[in-house]
Amino acid sequence: MSQLDNCAKVNAHMHTPYSFSAFSDVNDALDRAVAEEVKVVGINDFYTAEGYQEWADGCARRRLYPLFGIEFISLNEEDQKAGLRVNDPANPGRIYLSGKGLSYPFHLKEPYATLLSNVRNEANRQVEAMCGKLNELLLQKKCGFALDFNRITNELTKGLIRERHLAKALRISVYEACSNDESRIRELFEKIFDGKVLKSSLDDLAGVENEIRANLLKAGGAAFVPEEASAFLPMETVQEIIIAAGGIPTYPFLADDANGNYTDFENDLERVAKQLTERGFHSVEFITTRNDVHLLEKYATYLYEQGFVVTFGSEHNTPAMEPIELFARGGVPLTDKLMEINYNGACVIMAHQHLLKQRLLGYTGLNGDVDRSKRYDLEILGDVLFQKIIVYNLSDRNE
Repeated sequence: MSQLDNCAKVNAHMHTPYSFSAFSDVNDALDRAVAEEVKVVGINDFYTAEGYQEWADGCARRRLYPLFGIEFISLNEEDQKAGLRVNDPANPGRIYLSGKGLSYPFHLKEPYATLLSNVRNEANRQVEAMCGKLNELLLQKKCGFALDFNRITNELTKGLIRERHLAKALRISVYEACSNDESRIRELFEKIFDGKVLKSSLDDLAGVENEIRANLLKAGGAAFVPEEASAFLPMETVQEIIIAAGGIPTYPFLADDANGNYTDFENDLERVAKQLTERGFHSVEFITTRNDVHLLEKYATYLYEQGFVVTFGSEHNTPAMEPIELFARGGVPLTDKLMEINYNGACVIMAHQHLLKQRLLGYTGLNGDVDRSKRYDLEILGDVLFQKIIVYNLSDRNE
């Protein structure tokens, strides 16, 4: 492990309202980062880089170091046929993937730009179909209102609409229809939920919206619409898109659940490290609040020692507002070792972005090839960039 003196706080994976987020806007996210003394922040929205400019400008005003990422949901048909749960515990073969250190300004050549646009459009179509089924239910239950998909898109999103937006829109509409009267709201939800009582406090907006999703929008719910196969690109195609955009394909670990269990793919640490390498991944990440701090350290340390770039994030892609500063499950602080691993990983991404700006090769080669022996040199370069730009506030026209 490299011995870098300054392990600044890093959050390398945050969603913004350009997909779905707990934050009201980009400024909200970055202001919270400043307040919590998190110095390196990564935007990581689903299927879009539309927020990059706003993220970069906001970071520059606040002396934060921006990382540019993206997230996909992909499919591995072999894993699906084998019934192998990878990092989606409910859907064998479905794999969440991130790209780290994409080119900024963002550029994606054909045919990859069209592939990305088609996936984004397919995701919107699925949610629009769910909105239609929700309106059928609201009409059947004689609720006296309907959801306007175009209005939801224009007022609650930045163009990409997720099922969480529908849950938020329905929660807002129910509250408005009932003039915020608690008893009326609960009666209406009980009717919409077909007799099931709302459990959350009405002040717990995230809890209410999660119940809406669980009761209506998930499999078995009255408004559920299954995704078409076209909604998921093959894992290898997603990797190609990320590489074409200048980024580093990154595998997000689900890792241990509350009972210490792992998915089929992740339950053997030595095996999963080997399989990820064989699948072309040299970078991994963890959403730390999901994991026990000791098990997180075990996995992250082993993977780092095997040569992987390892970073951590918080996501913030639910309505619940959590700290920007990273903690393990139960609010347990990260250990010094985890802080160092995360900072080292961020330094590689900072260096990679810097080299891309100069039209040089970063951590990944032209075809996505990686020489892991370069990692230490990039950690050092990234640390120099961080010290120069953030600590000493010196300009760098390549950043």
